[in-house]
Amino acid sequence: MTENQKEVLTFVKENDIKFVRLAFCDIFGVQKNIAVMAEQLETIFERGAELDVSKLAGFGDAPRGSLRLFPDPQSMSILPWRPQQGRVLRFFCDVRTPDGGAFALDARHILQKTVEKTFQKGYTCRIGTECEFYLFKTDDEGRPVRHFLDNGGYLDVSPLDKGENIRREACLALENMGIKPLSSHHERGPGQNEIKFKLGGVLAAADNFISFKYVIKSVAALNGLYASFLPKPVDGVSGSGVHIQFTLKKDNAPVYNGSPEALGFAAGILGRIGELTLFLNPIYNSYRRFGAFEAPAHVTYSAKNEGQLLYLSDDAAAPMDMRLRSPDAALNPYIAFALLLSAGMEGIEKGSLPDAKAKNPARAEALPGSLKDAALRAEKSAFARGILGGELFDAFLQAKRREAETAETGELFDERA
Repeated sequence: MTENQKEVLTFVKENDIKFVRLAFCDIFGVQKNIAVMAEQLETIFERGAELDVSKLAGFGDAPRGSLRLFPDPQSMSILPWRPQQGRVLRFFCDVRTPDGGAFALDARHILQKTVEKTFQKGYTCRIGTECEFYLFKTDDEGRPVRHFLDNGGYLDVSPLDKGENIRREACLALENMGIKPLSSHHERGPGQNEIKFKLGGVLAAADNFISFKYVIKSVAALNGLYASFLPKPVDGVSGSGVHIQFTLKKDNAPVYNGSPEALGFAAGILGRIGELTLFLNPIYNSYRRFGAFEAPAHVTYSAKNEGQLLYLSDDAAAPMDMRLRSPDAALNPYIAFALLLSAGMEGIEKGSLPDAKAKNPARAEALPGSLKDAALRAEKSAFARGILGGELFDAFLQAKRREAETAETGELFDERA
């Protein structure tokens, strides 16, 4: 048993922990969990907890009981809205085969490998997210209805902004879980909100993104509301996206804006974004957002205009500040971060520069305009297949092809987002 595991067991005994949630995600980034009693944790650290994925969408044909969950001690957090007597502890877990090997469809492990490869090349990346979401009212039975919480607009305050207490409760809960929000505000749409997070390690940023969605939905529900991360919940209002911020270090020293490394990283993402869009915008509804209310629709790059697809600051004296604006919250952050980090590193290794067309929106390549188009572009991506592995890549692509053929145009509430 490791020292970290021993410290966790001591913490459990000293803090009245009675329940432990073992969390993981399916290949689409939807959080799942198994709850166990705290006294089982020592055994689970050593042997794992049995996992039946036979009923989970996208998880292939793994035989019943053939996989196991192993908690990551570094991901430990208490769920602060649960009772303080008999407290609930939550871990993110690695999914492994009975012999201890990695499960091919565990996207968290794929991201871990990607981060390690990047580190071996002398680079470390930090990621932060800004995520938008809507708050809807609910009916007497707690079901969401097509009524926004408020009619506020960008940066409004109460009484126009009726979401401030939800954001406050959520930010306090996140902080208690060790997740650091930087700011929050009312966004452009009625009932629309945004919370911005501090830069952190890539794996932690992915874990924190999953936790963030869970916290927002939980706090909203406790207040009789429904939180939607759907990219375009209602036509005619601003869509909700996820802005992903990147910074880099090389040999433990900052990579600066305008450096060959920063430009290469940007060029790598711009060069691959078309074939990766399926994984950044993975549901039918994603493509109702593009091209309206300043949501990007083309592969554009700017050092001046933060409204383009990719922004890279031109402050040469400052550490790299790069932001990607096309993704939305339906993504699986482990898949998305692995692909984007790999694309950026490819651009550095090739010494690439951003395509001049990307600086001119009139000449820039268009992003895929539909889920079907995105799936066709992704299907040809040997790059994405190489990062994700054939088994996960094929399972994801197959599911998205089916969705593109059968999706309803009028979806409003989707638990994946």
